Amino acid sequence: MNEIQNLNPKSIWKNFYALTQVPRPSGHLEKIQQFLLDFGKQAGVEVFQDPAGNIVMRKPASEGMENRQCVTLQAHMDMVPERDTESKHNFETDPIRPWIDEGWVKAKGTTLGADNGLGVAAIMAVMEDKTLKHGPVEALITRDEETGMYGANDLPEHELQGDILLNLDSETWGKFVIGSAGGIDITATLDYQEVETDPEDIAVCVTLKGLRSGHSGLEINEGRANANKLMVRLVREAVEELDARLASWHGGKVRNVIPYKAEVVLTLPKENLQAMQELAEAWLDDFNSQFKSIESGIKLSCEKVATPEKQVPVEIQDNLINAIYACHDGVVRMIPSYPSVVETSSNLAIIDIEGGHAGIKILARSSREDMKDYVVKMLESCFNMAGMKVETAGSYGGWDPNPESPILHLLLKEYKALFGKEGIIQVDHAGLECSVILGKYPHMDVVSFGPTMKSPHTTSERALIETVAPFWNLLKKTLEDIPVK
Repeated sequence: MNEIQNLNPKSIWKNFYALTQVPRPSGHLEKIQQFLLDFGKQAGVEVFQDPAGNIVMRKPASEGMENRQCVTLQAHMDMVPERDTESKHNFETDPIRPWIDEGWVKAKGTTLGADNGLGVAAIMAVMEDKTLKHGPVEALITRDEETGMYGANDLPEHELQGDILLNLDSETWGKFVIGSAGGIDITATLDYQEVETDPEDIAVCVTLKGLRSGHSGLEINEGRANANKLMVRLVREAVEELDARLASWHGGKVRNVIPYKAEVVLTLPKENLQAMQELAEAWLDDFNSQFKSIESGIKLSCEKVATPEKQVPVEIQDNLINAIYACHDGVVRMIPSYPSVVETSSNLAIIDIEGGHAGIKILARSSREDMKDYVVKMLESCFNMAGMKVETAGSYGGWDPNPESPILHLLLKEYKALFGKEGIIQVDHAGLECSVILGKYPHMDVVSFGPTMKSPHTTSERALIETVAPFWNLLKKTLEDIPVK
């Protein structure tokens, strides 16, 4: 694991390795906040934690460059805490275990945290390097981006001094993002009175796992399977054909992750046990056939378990199953003027049904406010028909592209000069904090870029080593050539 610190450029990789040793799952950031405060003091730069829990650092200009525009370097400190089913990793206490595999940095059994640890590591490298040439530079390292952009949403006005915002949270090297989708959290809930289970019935636990999962913004258009949407097909048939009853359902963990696992407990007449197991085998064959070019590790088991004392009432059960079946998941529409980019989508991320409470959590995204509103009302209508209460939270707007951005054209110029090829301008479906920050600092000129990462938000997350050095070289050269005010 220590070999990672010796990768090129050491200034970034040693900082990234240090970050992997500090627990920083969303919602539990005290340790990383203190780590960054201590780092800033050791680096000899101004550093403080603002009322929103963000960390801000400021470094004065190099001699003779005081008249340059101020650059705000921005990244987020938290990471998505996903682990393999067999892993015992505790994200609140245990360090990440990174390793090198054929040109990629990966993690043992968990997410890596390169999203957005590499961006934070680059900021740290800028702050501690005394040889760099640059105008005034500040850093904004936000809290809880992954769960609702809370740090950016609560960012105080008049705190930042930058004229230019360089967001370091993009995942494809050579692409420069100038726009992104907005998003909103949708939660449907229902409380119900459980009923007694038939004492003659048996129970089975049906577990679906092994799906590829993925980032609900970056990979929602790849046709990856959603564990909740697959599970509902089996459950509905079991209810209709085998007199099964729903006792509990747990699928998915994080809103912005395509769920890779779902687990359901059903009760049914004991004489239907074999038919239930055969039904599970048939659906596994069907799922493998449907997703054979996309998924390769689908696993579906049906095991007899202790019969629970209570279960969901029939009418409530049927309404919930119908709502889950009808709930839209995946792409709603592509951007007409950018047909290769998703405009609007929804991710049926989390289902928890047990003990008299049903909760369903969705993340909807769109680069258009009217389409975001459409998705909210569509899903609200779906769950209202099941008698569920629907609430929204964490709404943030999209980032409107500015193809005439001066900092964009400086980056494209530097990229071509350094690497001999044209950079690619891109609009992302994944949400970036740029839109929220621009809402409070509309004068800023903004671009997002970064080294290549694959499958963020999953245990397959990995960072391509060969892209980090050119990313660092471009960042340094751009800071050196920032224009005067």
